[in-house]
Amino acid sequence: MNRARDFTRIPSHADGVEAVVADSVRAFGRHMHDEFGIGLIERGAQKSASGRGSVEAGAGDIITVNPGEVHDGKPFDAGGRRWLMLYIAPQRLLDAVADVEPGAAFEFTAPVIRDRVLAARFRALFDAAICDDALRFEAALLVLAARVLRPVSGGQPMVSATVTLARERMDDELAKAFNLGDLAAEAGLSRYQFLRAFTRLTGLPPHAYLLQRRVQRARQLVRGGLPLADAAAASGFADQSHMTRCFVRCFGLTPGAFARR
Repeated sequence: MNRARDFTRIPSHADGVEAVVADSVRAFGRHMHDEFGIGLIERGAQKSASGRGSVEAGAGDIITVNPGEVHDGKPFDAGGRRWLMLYIAPQRLLDAVADVEPGAAFEFTAPVIRDRVLAARFRALFDAAICDDALRFEAALLVLAARVLRPVSGGQPMVSATVTLARERMDDELAKAFNLGDLAAEAGLSRYQFLRAFTRLTGLPPHAYLLQRRVQRARQLVRGGLPLADAAAASGFADQSHMTRCFVRCFGLTPGAFARR
């Protein structure tokens, strides 16, 4: 197991799944993950603002977050909170629930769920993820996914296609030093119009979005074994120290601790 301050990353035997145990008073700023996140508060309580509104979660509650969903989190008091968390690659989770409604897109619709049976099922899934028992894990994942994922309904607010293209360009060129005026001009909008449209699309202003994508990219590279300095450069950070500060703010542990298995 890897420890970094108040976080423990537990190696998972399930492909596309990362297990974390945390006991912390840390307050997290607005950030996002590439994966689905589902967890259980074991002690204490926290407040968080997500794409689905402001919520509170206490001991026994299940917490969820969708890929790319901007959220934060802070404890209720100085006692902090303890929680278990699984981060699951989108395709791994969607494959598990595909039989529910073939061809549908799925998402978590409730950021906090108070359900004792579901909490017990999550514990079973967490235990299976850190044990070398693929059959047990697959069964537990299917049962839980069918319970908490729901088909996507409705649609996103209308956003200019040029703003979407700007986001995709940023995703593709993480090391580039973008300029708000240039992005807005290419989108055919004023800087203010572009800023509002981009924030509506992603939940973050352009500079914060780019930083989050860089952190996510660095995480992938570090997980793949790339040296930290190289991962920082390839992700667009000024240096390794900058990457480390951002990494800790998002994930609660340093890149070095994350890399150690």
